[in-house]
Amino acid sequence: MKKVYTCFCTDVIHEGHINILNEAKKYGEVIVGVLADEAMVRFNRFPTIPIEQRIKLVEETGLADRVIVQKEIMYDGIVEEIKPDYVIHGDNWREAPEKLIRDNVLRNLERFGGELVEVPYTYNEEVKKIDDRMKEKLAMPEFRRKRLGQLLHMRPIVKALEVHSGLTGLIAEKTVVESGGELDQFDAMWISSLCDSTAKGKPDIELVDMSSRIRTIDDVLDVTTKPIILDGDTGGLVEHFVYNVRTLERMGVSAVIIEDKTGLKKNSLFGTEVEQTQDSIENFTAKIRAGKQALRTEEFMIIARIESLILERGMEDALSRAFAYVEAGADGIMIHSRRKEPTEILEFCRAFRQKDVNTPIVVVPTSFNSITEEELAAAGVNIVIYANQLTRSAFPAMQETAVEILKHHRALEADSRLMPFKDIIRLIDEI
Repeated sequence: MKKVYTCFCTDVIHEGHINILNEAKKYGEVIVGVLADEAMVRFNRFPTIPIEQRIKLVEETGLADRVIVQKEIMYDGIVEEIKPDYVIHGDNWREAPEKLIRDNVLRNLERFGGELVEVPYTYNEEVKKIDDRMKEKLAMPEFRRKRLGQLLHMRPIVKALEVHSGLTGLIAEKTVVESGGELDQFDAMWISSLCDSTAKGKPDIELVDMSSRIRTIDDVLDVTTKPIILDGDTGGLVEHFVYNVRTLERMGVSAVIIEDKTGLKKNSLFGTEVEQTQDSIENFTAKIRAGKQALRTEEFMIIARIESLILERGMEDALSRAFAYVEAGADGIMIHSRRKEPTEILEFCRAFRQKDVNTPIVVVPTSFNSITEEELAAAGVNIVIYANQLTRSAFPAMQETAVEILKHHRALEADSRLMPFKDIIRLIDEI
C-alpha cells in the first residue's frame, strides 16, 4: 500500500482537517505528523494542550493509520525517514511565509520521489469560529501568564520585541520571516517605560504612572496572544509594588523587570553622565521578597535588573547583587551595559553560570548590538530583549514624511515611502 503523509499543527480537529484525512485515505496508508511544541512556537502559535493530547485528537478521528511527531517545521527529516508516495496539504500555503514550507516539501519529494496533493482550504463560518476561539483561549490570562516560563524550557533563547501600542503589538505578534531555511518569529513582547513614555510625549522619569502603563498593557493584551514582559522601572515604593505585581499577575502579564536604583529615575544609557543612585542590596532584596509574597500564582516572574556595570561599580558588585537577588526570590537576572562591545556582559554570564546554572539571564543588546542570539545563548543568556528598535525606527520615518509634506506642500513626494493603508489594516483582525 502506498504511504500518504500529512502534518497538523493545531490544538483542535475541525472540518478542514477531516477533509484532508478523508482525501488522504483515497491514496493509501495515512501517516499523520503532529508538529512538536518547539516547532509550533517558531512558526504557528503556542500550543494550548500537551502534544500527547494533540496526538490523541488525531487518533480519535479513526482516519489515521499511524500518528508520529514531526520535530521540525521543514520536512527534510520526515520525508527522508518515511519516503511517502504522497504528501497532502491544504492549498492555503502558497503565499509567504508558508510558501517556504511548500517549496521545501517539493524539493524533498523531488529528491526521494513522491507527489504533492493539495486540497482546497476549508473556510466557512464554523471553521472561523473555531480559529477565533483558539486565539481567544491563547489570550486568556491563565494561559498567557505562564507562557514565558514555558518558552524558557522550549527555546534556546527567548526573543522579545519592544511594543508600545496595539498596532506595534500586532507587528510583534504576526511578523514571521525566513531565516536560514527556517521560519522564525518573536516569542514575547517587551513594554518599555522609555518607549511608553516617548509615545505619550513624556520624559522617561517614571512620570507616566502605573495606571497609564496599564492602559497600554490593556491595548496590547486585547489584540495579541504572546507573553508580555513589563519594564517596571525601580518598582517604586515597596507598598505600591506589592499591589502592582498582583494587578499585573491578574491581567496575564508574564513578568516584570525592576532595576536596583532609587530616586528620580534616569535612563540607564546615560550611565554616570547624570546622577543616579543605586539601591542597597538590603532594600532591593526586601522589595523582591515583598513582591514574591504578594503573588497568588507561581507563574508570574519578578526579574531583578542590575545597574552595577552601567554605574561603573565593577563586576564583583554586579555578581554579589545577582546572587543576593536570586536568594531573595528573583526569578531571573537582567544584566545591563552601555558599552559598544559585549565583553563585560559575557564576563558576567560566565562568572554567574559557574555558580548558578538555572536562573534565567536577560540582556538588552541596545549598545552592544553586534552580538548574535546564538552567541548570547552559548554564553548562558535565556532572554534577549530588543528594547526600543520599533520606536527608534518609526520616529525618523515619520519626521522625514512631515518634512517632505512641508517642503512640497503636498503628499505626493512622500508617497513612495508609505505602506498602503490596506496592508496595515490586514494586521488587524475583524471579529
